[in-house]
Amino acid sequence: MIFKDYYKILGFETSRVTIEEVKIAFREQAKKYHPDLNEGSGNAEERFKDINEAYRILSNPSSKRKYDKSWNSNIGKRKNKEQNAKNMKQSDTVLGEVMNMFFGAKKEEETKHKKGKTQIKGENIETAINVSIEDAFFGANKKISLRATDGSMKSFSIKIPAGIRNEEKVRLIGQGKKGENGGKNGDLLIRINIEKDKKLRLEGCTLYTDLNLTPWEAALGARINVEGIDGTETVYVQKGIQSGDKIRIQGKGYKDGKGGRGDLVAETKIMVPKNLTNEEISVYEKLKEISTFNPR
Repeated sequence: MIFKDYYKILGFETSRVTIEEVKIAFREQAKKYHPDLNEGSGNAEERFKDINEAYRILSNPSSKRKYDKSWNSNIGKRKNKEQNAKNMKQSDTVLGEVMNMFFGAKKEEETKHKKGKTQIKGENIETAINVSIEDAFFGANKKISLRATDGSMKSFSIKIPAGIRNEEKVRLIGQGKKGENGGKNGDLLIRINIEKDKKLRLEGCTLYTDLNLTPWEAALGARINVEGIDGTETVYVQKGIQSGDKIRIQGKGYKDGKGGRGDLVAETKIMVPKNLTNEEISVYEKLKEISTFNPR
């Protein structure tokens, strides 16, 4: 059975790390290797599974202690031997320099040159696209065209993951500038800008919408349908509600990235009719006479 170095998977060289450091490293690695953000990478999904497995073991104090015993047996002792050998080599080097200084010993140096030139990875290319709130919420496939360095146009298909956050980036591995001397190509990074909608506004994982009310609905109360991103919700408008008051519908907002959703908030606006019939004018004049309400 192959022993997995969970610390190395999360980017650590040692087991002397805290649970909080494990959590921070997990978030960084999970975001970097998430399959939805690494379309075209054959090993991204497997790497993502290892990252989750490493986090599950190392984020729990009990399982971390048990794993550390195995880690020390499989990894820690070898690292200590390598470090001791490195220290001895450094000591021999210092001793040789001292001998050379005082006794004129000639030091022979052997320089190993790698054949060929150094491999250089290509630069990443960054761009941005605008998507609607609906496409960001449900996920979508988009196509973009970019001009290459030789002047030609190149098209790319992009999978927008459902629930992507505003200004997050989708990574297309190997679609950036070409590497040099056999180096890997850079990546193409596409920043997602979620556009404002005529009906919905997105702030974090909360969706906002306007709820227009007639004066009598605001005064008397009513049951009103509110259109959300994935359906219609019925809310109760209390008597005497004011413009700018908010009605919160829990769990009907944008995806929060943890399997849940934020809230849908309906902001009330009391609308007065611009064109009145004679009968409506009569009713308003009657209300003016009998009402004692004064908002000022």
